[in-house]
Amino acid sequence: MNHQAIYNTHPTVVSIDDGEGAKDANGNSVAIDQSLVDAEAARLKEAREAEAAQKAADKASANAKLKALGLTDAEIEAIT
Repeated sequence: MNHQAIYNTHPTVVSIDDGEGAKDANGNSVAIDQSLVDAEAARLKEAREAEAAQKAADKASANAKLKALGLTDAEIEAIT
């Protein structure tokens, strides 16, 4: 189960047990709309991938700027 996607799409859910399912604050079972969960899981995955891509681009940009300042690869590696 993608717990974060369930919490994001079902605001009454306060706990999730992979065996027993989602529960509200009173311990009652909450029906899960799987299509909402699947869409949110896809959105979360895209967000994680975009964040990772941005981090890699930022690192490459920073390294290029450090090289432009005259630092060697060894010096750049030492400070990153």
